Amino acid sequence: MTTASSTRDRIVSAAAKLFYAEGIRAVSVDAVAEAAGVTKRTLYYHFDSKDDLIAAYLDGRDQPNLKLFQKWFTETEGDVATRVEGIFRNLARAARHPKWKGCGFLRTSAELANMPGHPAMRIGAAHKKKFENWLRQCLEDEGIDGAELLARQVLLLLDGSFAVVLLHRDPSYMETAGMAAASLITPALSSR
Repeated sequence: MTTASSTRDRIVSAAAKLFYAEGIRAVSVDAVAEAAGVTKRTLYYHFDSKDDLIAAYLDGRDQPNLKLFQKWFTETEGDVATRVEGIFRNLARAARHPKWKGCGFLRTSAELANMPGHPAMRIGAAHKKKFENWLRQCLEDEGIDGAELLARQVLLLLDGSFAVVLLHRDPSYMETAGMAAASLITPALSSR
């Protein structure tokens, strides 16, 4: 017997694959229902609208993405500058995969740029803020002054590298952004 939560999860999983691969505007509710193996009526039983489904897709990416960044940071040996650079190196490795399409939060925000109140925009903004706050805390834990500004600068390098790698299809831009992030953090480490 299929439970309501497993049906909902199946719909979100199908939507996530399609939205990430093709973009949210290119994917119809019918395509999501078909990929999930449910009727359109069942999909609308679980989601009031496509907008709700888009929000659920991004919400489902939030914690796994943050945990992955934290894992890469923790697994990288060295000081905090080197560990931050490790996030970028791991992202560059991921970007070399043929199915890599960039940051789902940024791609969704680009598609919804004219809808700032959309629930997915709020989820995307909250996700980016969580990363920034987590990194600020990591820098503060190292006794670095100006951790808030440094965390924001690293976030800008990270998101900028997502955009440029999509344009050029060259993940080395992410590695270069990682070196830039480390070069911002290293002097702050010396001045503690």
